[in-house]
Amino acid sequence: MLIGATLGRYFAARFLRTILGVFLTVFALVYTLDFVELLRRAGDTAGASPGLMAQLSLYRTPAVAEGVLPFAILFGSMAALLQLSRKLELVVARAAGISAWQFLQPGLFVAFGIGAFTVAVYNPASALMKQRSTEIEAKIFARSTKASSGKDLWIRQRGLDGQSIIRAETAVEGTTSLAGVSIFNFDETGRFVSQIEAARADLREGYWELTEARLMADGAPPESFGTYLIASTLDRAQIRQRFTPAESVPFWQLPETISRTERAGLDATRYRLQYGVLMARPLLFIAMVLVAASVSLRFFRFGGVGRLVLGGVAAGFLLYVARQVLEGLGASGIIAPTVAAWFPAVVGSLLGTLTLLYQEDG
Repeated sequence: MLIGATLGRYFAARFLRTILGVFLTVFALVYTLDFVELLRRAGDTAGASPGLMAQLSLYRTPAVAEGVLPFAILFGSMAALLQLSRKLELVVARAAGISAWQFLQPGLFVAFGIGAFTVAVYNPASALMKQRSTEIEAKIFARSTKASSGKDLWIRQRGLDGQSIIRAETAVEGTTSLAGVSIFNFDETGRFVSQIEAARADLREGYWELTEARLMADGAPPESFGTYLIASTLDRAQIRQRFTPAESVPFWQLPETISRTERAGLDATRYRLQYGVLMARPLLFIAMVLVAASVSLRFFRFGGVGRLVLGGVAAGFLLYVARQVLEGLGASGIIAPTVAAWFPAVVGSLLGTLTLLYQEDG
């Protein structure tokens, strides 16, 4: 039986307000910390103005905040139910013959709606903003050793005249472009031949195109080039897959990315896992509401609310840990990506429902 429209809208508004309040608070905290860290990294780097750092942090924050969405649902739902219980609104609802299953319906609908919205709209937007942030970082930080994040990327390739080792400070996600590049060339016997430093390297069909390159050969003076080409046998699809995390691919592009990766003969497991995780997100959010309800419906006058809230936090944390472990197993191919993606959401929903059945219906 559905709850009345007026009361349903009231409860839904309370759930939505508290959930958004928790999420926006975390979003603002992440943005502030990231902005301060970017200012520290930038220092006196040319072009790294505070305004640009604020814009860069704004591009980076949505992808980070996306990971805390399940906790925003959990804590927001707990806060909404505890407020309703403290003000005796749930007592009045029960006295009017409304069961816990009925006044939880608005929260479940809100959780499902937020999950669908984040999958269809928020995730693609945050992924595109993350890609844009890597492009800005490549332009600003790639030539500054002071601002390096310490996460250098290394590639080894074999060419016609020997082998090369490529080090890059930044990879632009979704592309085959590297920034802050140093290339160490060796002949067929393994003897060092030359070193090339470049602001940017773009992998084309059969060669690297270096921009603002400086060649330092053994026994010769350094030379500078606006554009410098190096032969390469690397596959563009393989490089793009290596430097593009699955989390940075927008939801609507994942099916095509999976198909393109498999046609290239590469492993698409992590993309399949990410697609399954996003598809299961609405159910995971519903599970978080059920977990929150199982620890938040106790009347304040009975006491023990604090212990129940701590229990809810612990349950949410355990669900998060289980989810991370299963996703790790799924990404490594130990278990099927579908199982790894859906298992936490399904089990969390069933356990939350079972707990509520025990509490409400004996």
